[in-house]
Amino acid sequence: MSGYLYDESLDADGEVAMVGSGVTHAWLQVFLPGAGWFTYDPTNNLIGGSQLIRVAVVRDPSFAAPISGIWYGEPDAYKEMNVTVQVTRRKMGRIA
Repeated sequence: MSGYLYDESLDADGEVAMVGSGVTHAWLQVFLPGAGWFTYDPTNNLIGGSQLIRVAVVRDPSFAAPISGIWYGEPDAYKEMNVTVQVTRRKMGRIA
């Protein structure tokens, strides 16, 4: 799986507490006979949880490129590209 790792400390003081938070991140799912499928992030030793925000699911990690694109034009016409991703927690209201 590929997506983003939410780290609450980024909202508070900007200090990163978990490895890979605030940027694209990958993790896996494992099947345990008798228990079923479990989401596991070996980088931070997380089992499941709401911190892992899924964007893509693939069978082979090489298929989960977080960003891809094509540029058409003269080579000197391209100057730069800046991309920022911000993941924040929102409080959800009750559904009536």
